[in-house]
Amino acid sequence: MTKSPEELALMAEAGRLLAQVFAYLDTLPLRGMSTMQVNNMVDQYIVSDLQARPASKGQYGYAYALNASRNQVVCHGVPALMDVLQDGDIVNFDITLEKNGFIADSSKMYCIGTVTPAAQQLVQVTYEAMWKGIAAVKPGARLGDIGYAISQHARRHGYSVVRDYCGHGIGREMHEPPQVLHWGQPRTGLRLREGMTFTIEPMLNEGRRNVRTEDDGWTVVTSDGLLSAQFEHTVAVTKDGVQVLTLRAEERPLIRRA
Repeated sequence: MTKSPEELALMAEAGRLLAQVFAYLDTLPLRGMSTMQVNNMVDQYIVSDLQARPASKGQYGYAYALNASRNQVVCHGVPALMDVLQDGDIVNFDITLEKNGFIADSSKMYCIGTVTPAAQQLVQVTYEAMWKGIAAVKPGARLGDIGYAISQHARRHGYSVVRDYCGHGIGREMHEPPQVLHWGQPRTGLRLREGMTFTIEPMLNEGRRNVRTEDDGWTVVTSDGLLSAQFEHTVAVTKDGVQVLTLRAEERPLIRRA
């Protein structure tokens, strides 16, 4: 469950490369592009430019390099040529990358063109909730501390936290123990130890937390058709706190202020 310093260095390299994928995504126009176009460009960038592997491709029979979850899609949205990003959309791109035998996992919301203030607030609060969870990570803390920090922030802003999906341990495999719930009570659950690596990836809904899976067997949507948002980082428990292995360049000031 815990990683050696050598393994953590390899995970950090995978995370650094995955952060570069999102930097590449940031350069794309997105509006007017299909989610399949985005998928194909990301796939090529990971393989050709980064000399790495899209880890989700082939995992559990999934055929693509990313999930594209737009508006009311909570997670696991399947890229499609007919799924065209339009002004006012919010979309989550969830990407995994494997390098030298270790996997990093991260996701980011994108606001397409001009979105409503309500959509913008949902995206912002979800991002803040993820960071609340990350801030709770340190040796001796418990998994319940992470979930409590996230759920309290969501509740203060009137959002619900999806309970059907959670964060997870990660390393040589995409999904390893433990499960990292995004709700819970402080001082409960597994105690965190130096060298543990896992994802924190809260999904917040405008309305009820209930979700359903569409007929494709992948795409998860809100049961009431209202908006959902998600952010995700892969983290490691350090001697005195936390390291965000998938940290993006624009987020470095957040770490310096912590």
